Amino acid sequence: MSSTSPEPSPAQPAEQPVEQPAEESAEQPAPDDHLLVDPARVRRAPRYRGFFTVGAVVGVVVGVVLGMWLTDVAGDEGALLLKPGVFVSVVVLGTTTFFVLLAGGLAALADRRSLRRR
Repeated sequence: MSSTSPEPSPAQPAEQPVEQPAEESAEQPAPDDHLLVDPARVRRAPRYRGFFTVGAVVGVVVGVVLGMWLTDVAGDEGALLLKPGVFVSVVVLGTTTFFVLLAGGLAALADRRSLRRR
């Protein structure tokens, strides 16, 4: 039973695996890195909710001002507007719809430009 290299007995612990230095482990990608095209670049996408909110507020303000002005202009003739409140409401709805759609288009344009930059 003599041998030149001693074999480890079951009572002796096996060799522990050598841990990698901190420098090598830092180079390994994080689990979510594969989801990004370029992790060093941050995409600056617009907030659609903000665009739509600003469009709605601008549309209401412009609609009220325009509706009141048109009511005053047409008020001289008298027979043209029997219910000026309904007329102002319709003008407000129209201008609000227009400005919300305009704001959505601007947000989509800004989103497209954020994808194109390199």
